[in-house]
Amino acid sequence: MAPRDPLLSSLRVCVLNLQSGGDTVTDSDPHLTSCCELLELVLRKGLQQPVLSLGHRDYWHCFEQLPRQDTCDRLSALSLAVEQTRVCRKLLSAQGRGRYLLRLALSRRALPQFITHLLHTPRVVEWYSPTSSILRNEELVEPFMSLLLVLSHMDFKLDMENCSFLDENWLLPVCDVYEVVPCREVGLVLRYLSGRTFVLDLLPGSQAHVDRFICPGDIIDEINGTSLRNSRCGQAGVVLSRLKGCPLTIHVLRWRARDGTVYRPLIKLLRALRMENPTLQLGPAPSLQSAPTDQRPCPSHCLKEGRIVYIVQFLGKTNIGMFGGKEVLQQAIPQVLEKNLPSQEVLLDMKETHLTCTDRNSKQELFEHHYPEISCVGRHGRPDYTIFAFCVADSPETPQSTGFCCVAMRASSIKECEEIVCRIAAGFKHTEWFV
Repeated sequence: MAPRDPLLSSLRVCVLNLQSGGDTVTDSDPHLTSCCELLELVLRKGLQQPVLSLGHRDYWHCFEQLPRQDTCDRLSALSLAVEQTRVCRKLLSAQGRGRYLLRLALSRRALPQFITHLLHTPRVVEWYSPTSSILRNEELVEPFMSLLLVLSHMDFKLDMENCSFLDENWLLPVCDVYEVVPCREVGLVLRYLSGRTFVLDLLPGSQAHVDRFICPGDIIDEINGTSLRNSRCGQAGVVLSRLKGCPLTIHVLRWRARDGTVYRPLIKLLRALRMENPTLQLGPAPSLQSAPTDQRPCPSHCLKEGRIVYIVQFLGKTNIGMFGGKEVLQQAIPQVLEKNLPSQEVLLDMKETHLTCTDRNSKQELFEHHYPEISCVGRHGRPDYTIFAFCVADSPETPQSTGFCCVAMRASSIKECEEIVCRIAAGFKHTEWFV
């Protein structure tokens, strides 16, 4: 009877579970972490430690020692992957680099070739024990390679930028990308702790406070391609000052996991932050599709791609002539209401650079306006304080504008109406143009 290994049996079950979820595997797949952990255990089993060295040998060191060129004197796929792993500034340990390389190999469907390369390099494969290693057991390595071939036929769509926690854990946090137009002040209060850049607070009236994309407790992982992993105090400010006047792309690691609970590797760090800052209030993670009951937005809100989107009534619009200042709103809003058009339930999505209005039922986009096109915004006076409107150029893309039109909507409450007006006003207040 052929020998069996419990690791291979578990890996076989895990591969079958991955297959049952379809041909595409993403970071949200519940079986991905288990599969990676088992692959790592196989590569570590029987790996012998050097006798005359104080350093700990891991499977990353095995791949790092493999020949860099193939038989045609070209850089091999493995050497390119190893080099990409080596230069990644978010990885600080051999464990993190090995895990990154495994994810890279899965994404490129090249894991069987990588292991074959290792098996055909005698000076490296000899690091493994011939009695306990799966890689040096002819009867075990064959079923292992068969499982790798199955994995190579699956499509792994993994976020390789989300790798800052691979040094510590296979379980990765939720990673979102926050895009900010050139603005006077992003408005983040930061705290550097254990090589992480935590958000402590958002300054009132700042771009971050208006967008509501980042929450206290989240981590700034990267700004415009510059990693903040293991950054020193004040480094984020240096990066932002160097990028003053430029659009910003900020990678944010959420303190909440995908299931709505606290991301486990952050529990101790968040506890330390709370002890230093007792007033720290951890807000909801806006990227979650299903937040806990006590954190869900009210029925007049919904979530879309990490942003709060308002459910409002579109009342109509009317041309108001060649003047679009705030003084015309009190006359323009009644003009829209006098038309007695049927109201339309819409989704008002206020993004970083523009707002969009979409019919909630048909999903058809009704209009899109960039903030610099909006000349004013305000609420209706008595008797209905839930109606708000903004003026926008009728044809901002043409050299000769045909005038301004007033767009009127009704919010679900006075508080929400005030909130929307403030967000639109802050939108064109924070937008700046640089030549």
